[in-house]
Amino acid sequence: MKPPFEQALGIIRQLKRHGYEAYFVGGAVRDLLIGRAIGDVDIATSALPEEVMRLFSKTIDVGSKHGTVVVVHEGTAYEVTTFRTDGDYEDHRRPESVTFVRSLEEDLKRRDFTMNAIAMDERGTIIDPFGGQEAIERRLICTVGAADERFREDALRMMRAVRFVSQLGFALAEDTKRAIVQNAPLMAHISVERMTMEMEKLLAGPFVAEALQLLADTRLFVYLPGLAEKEQLLRSAAACRWPWLTEREERWALLCRALDVKDIRPFLRAWKLPNKVIDEAGAILAALDDVPRPEAWTNEQLFLAGLKRALSVEAVRAALCGAPSEPHHEELRRRFAALPIKTKAELAVNGKDVIRWAGKPAGPWVKETLDAIWRAVVGGEVENEKERIHAWLMERNRTHEKNC
Repeated sequence: MKPPFEQALGIIRQLKRHGYEAYFVGGAVRDLLIGRAIGDVDIATSALPEEVMRLFSKTIDVGSKHGTVVVVHEGTAYEVTTFRTDGDYEDHRRPESVTFVRSLEEDLKRRDFTMNAIAMDERGTIIDPFGGQEAIERRLICTVGAADERFREDALRMMRAVRFVSQLGFALAEDTKRAIVQNAPLMAHISVERMTMEMEKLLAGPFVAEALQLLADTRLFVYLPGLAEKEQLLRSAAACRWPWLTEREERWALLCRALDVKDIRPFLRAWKLPNKVIDEAGAILAALDDVPRPEAWTNEQLFLAGLKRALSVEAVRAALCGAPSEPHHEELRRRFAALPIKTKAELAVNGKDVIRWAGKPAGPWVKETLDAIWRAVVGGEVENEKERIHAWLMERNRTHEKNC
């Protein structure tokens, strides 16, 4: 048994010692069968939440009314969820109620896709009542039971299906795809925050090109923020080299550029992204416009952008045009390393120095003077030493007075 499961075996064994059933379930089991890196390990049990909390010394109630308790075991947190069935769904988003049951199969039946409805016991035996292993072998995403019902229960499952295409490279089963086309308007019931979480995972997947085409094919894009009029551009965006990007800000910047978004901030705000992400994506796009080619970076532009942003700009440019960015990245790293200062904080003088030298009250002129100094240092006009900067500034002021 792989280490992530071995580390959690103590929880399974403790539950079984007290007469309860317990199994590994969900994405970790799926990823084990696919051969992917295993993420969070989740456990399903016949024990009720209060019974789980009695059996373990360190637990966190994160949603016991829905059956979930976090058990901290050997320093790692594991979600332990009671077998349950879901009641009627409210607004195509969440069940109005859950009912705890003692049957693993009943619990697996409520899950979205067959590949996610597989369990494994403590000996590594697979329990697969809905054909999840066959779907994995055929590289298909199939719903558990009728696709229409699953998507009417929670419309976000349609977006999840396309996200899994991006992450796994699987295809949608025909009935699953048909049901998404038929039920796409139900996405109007889903919060933007939930859509954004799925979109970010989709854009980060290795098979994002196929997923973007599916967003168009299934008409899901119509219900995503700012995309309703972008079908052809969305299809064209599939040609970009998305897997070359490593940062979320880069992906949103590329999406804006690929979709020819003119008003970047309103578009990104519509996705309810953090201001930090919006600001950085906007800065990447601004630099992309200011620096027309990888070779065109000036020392001043490189200093102002900083190495991380400059590398992001070239990654986005590369993803847009399909030319590898690594040679340009190496050159930018070399040039940035050669800059005499990397940030304004490294400047050998500060505002107090220039005020003392000038002998006049502070004002906007202080910032203007400091800006002139760092530009001179970065441009190689003067060394970053206080005495040399003082001399350079005095000469600059004399020249300015002479010209006036």
